[in-house]
Amino acid sequence: MKLQDIPRVKTITKEDFIKNYFKPQKPVVIEQLNADWPAFTKWNLHYMKEVAGDKIVPLYDDRPVHHDDGFNEPHTKMKMSDYIDLLEKEPTKYRIFLWNILKEVPELQKDYTYPDLGLKLMKGLPMLFFGGKDSHTFMHYDIDLGNIFHFHFEGKKECILFSQSETKYLYKVPHSLITHESIDFSDPDYETWPALKKANGYRTHLEHGEVLYMPEGYWHHMKYHTPGFSMSLRAITRNPKNLAKAFYNVLVMRYYDNLMRKLKGQKWIEDKNEKAIYNTNKNL
Repeated sequence: MKLQDIPRVKTITKEDFIKNYFKPQKPVVIEQLNADWPAFTKWNLHYMKEVAGDKIVPLYDDRPVHHDDGFNEPHTKMKMSDYIDLLEKEPTKYRIFLWNILKEVPELQKDYTYPDLGLKLMKGLPMLFFGGKDSHTFMHYDIDLGNIFHFHFEGKKECILFSQSETKYLYKVPHSLITHESIDFSDPDYETWPALKKANGYRTHLEHGEVLYMPEGYWHHMKYHTPGFSMSLRAITRNPKNLAKAFYNVLVMRYYDNLMRKLKGQKWIEDKNEKAIYNTNKNL
């Protein structure tokens, strides 16, 4: 894969962000956007255990998609205090995915503000993501194709991004938001996945306090090098084509996929994975 470093700036004005990154739909890391937040100094695993330790959290790992699993259904659940103890004790594949802090721990809202970068951020959807050492997400894009500001706290995380224009090289699984699950995007096997050599993308590593802007519909793969967590704030897609695709994903695609899982079982999953390989290799 041809991966270039994501540009970095210390701070940025609304005008520069809109001109240089939002309009051309290019990613950027802003290193000190939230330096004045209470969260910048307060938020770490110990603090999260203190304020949310009694909450039951949904956990996901990197097991392959199975027909018995519902759309974004967790693989298990655990008290936040027990989960953080696990993170600090040993490597674990369990991650927290899309945990709404507005709903679960309202007092955390006092620790951050919504930055004014020219996009209207969705105030009801601040989501937290946690992961243990070497845990990772499948390469995927979000169902709403939104603009995402990904604020990282504690530890170090690798982020690999691709725009939708590179989808033809990524072994996208039909009727889903992911690529073929067998691909290790941190160290891809080009003999097995030759089309990846043609893909042009981006890479960066996030540390405490840094913010990654991911443009509309960007594919993203996240790998935790150390235990840590992040918060995403998002804005609705502005591109009419992406907005139509988002509505299709939410109102049609996910229901159709779930129906076919029930009707065809695991064969539906296996057929989709085979089509991901066939469809992508055609482009070679």
